[in-house]
Amino acid sequence: MKKILLIATGGTIACSDEGNGLTPRYNIDDLLERVPGIKDLCHITGKHIFNIDSSNMNPKFWIHIAKTIYDNYKDYDGFVITHGTDTMAYTSSALTYMLQNINKPVVITGAQFSIEEFGTDARQNLVDAIRFSLEDVSGVFVAFDGKIINGTRAMKVKTKSLDAFKSVNYPYVANVKYGKIYYNEDIHQKIKLKSDKELIFESSLCTDVLVIKLFPGIDPKIFDFIKKEYKGVIIESFGIGGIPFENFDITSKVKELTDAGVAVVVTTQCLEEGVDLNIYEVGKELAKTKIIYANDMNTEAIVAKLMWALGKSENIDEVKKLIETPVMGDCCY
Repeated sequence: MKKILLIATGGTIACSDEGNGLTPRYNIDDLLERVPGIKDLCHITGKHIFNIDSSNMNPKFWIHIAKTIYDNYKDYDGFVITHGTDTMAYTSSALTYMLQNINKPVVITGAQFSIEEFGTDARQNLVDAIRFSLEDVSGVFVAFDGKIINGTRAMKVKTKSLDAFKSVNYPYVANVKYGKIYYNEDIHQKIKLKSDKELIFESSLCTDVLVIKLFPGIDPKIFDFIKKEYKGVIIESFGIGGIPFENFDITSKVKELTDAGVAVVVTTQCLEEGVDLNIYEVGKELAKTKIIYANDMNTEAIVAKLMWALGKSENIDEVKKLIETPVMGDCCY
């Protein structure tokens, strides 16, 4: 039987309402007591590293989770992390970049309802995550509502429903039905590949980054503040990559940022299909600057990847190369 490490971090799955609203309370033993049959599938032990609402998740906690996996990597065949849903996609992306050359499955899961509630999705999500952690695959994944999602492609798209997560711009890795795993075979072949390199834990993250969502009439002077205070900015542009260059001229401000050595990543506010700056004049104007193309990555992955890239290098050309180079299926073109 394989050995699995369950790492608990809090979230709704471990919550209880004692009169002041839901707050994380349950520990590892409490969670496992509610899925007793799982011990027939594997040897599972747990580490409760913190107990927080995932709204309070931050890069310091990412580092703690990644280090826990790294420190226990040789002793276990797979890892399961229980986590709140609100920031789960950020964490799964961050772990993908921080744990380079990983040869084992790391599966993150949570729930829309506490494990103590009648009809909760917590038990099934936890069982599915543990089952997938027993597979002979490599990478970071999210298990939710019977679906396995690449860790850099997961997005929470619903606030209440059980099917809260979607795989954006990428096929689902697998579906879990009646205790069996049904793979997308094209993806299965990719995640079965094993690296012959040693696991590397990259803990340097630069948090001096900002996400800006454009809207009609946004004041360009915000970019003067960004130039002085941040090392990187992610711009959620209009449509396929539109950024204003007349009247409210954002394009010239972007050029000022890149000239000042700020890493500027351009993505889209649209959920699917990514950016292409070669279609419209507004995009071609922007493409003349030294911006970084997000391609079809989602914002959660871009945030984590930009922090990781800036933690590795202050050279903007190198940062651009790191972000635009696909890592574990995080972008398709």
